[in-house]
Amino acid sequence: MSHFKKKQASTSQEIPTTSMPDIIFILLIFFMVVTVLREVELLVRQDLTSAENIERIEEKRLVSYIYVGPQMLAGGGFGDTRVQVDDALVPPDDFRGIQNVMRQRRTDEPRLIVSLRVDYESEMGIVSDIKQQLRLADALRINYSTRRAQGAEAF
Repeated sequence: MSHFKKKQASTSQEIPTTSMPDIIFILLIFFMVVTVLREVELLVRQDLTSAENIERIEEKRLVSYIYVGPQMLAGGGFGDTRVQVDDALVPPDDFRGIQNVMRQRRTDEPRLIVSLRVDYESEMGIVSDIKQQLRLADALRINYSTRRAQGAEAF
């Protein structure tokens, strides 16, 4: 009979978990940095006019967009000209909702810039009505969004 014994390892087989909170925290920061926030889902067509003299707005967080254009229909066609603020269409006969929304945003951010993104086929009467509501909301910093014309430089 043999008197040999199997040698047992004296090291522990457990996984060290002391750095686990650090790893979780780093992963959380990583996913917060690389996550893209959802953009506004456009419900109206946006075929902007082109311009030669354009200026880029540096502080995008100060900008609130109002979209004006033909409503996109389910079959791929286009309907009447509509106004969209955020993800909601404004009723065609009642633009006071624009005044209420912009007044609240001006309260939150006094330096608010309202950028009108108007489709080139839209009627100027609607744009005039929107501007009137913006005046009543005291949102007087208005910008018209355009495409850059071929060969034009932004300054």
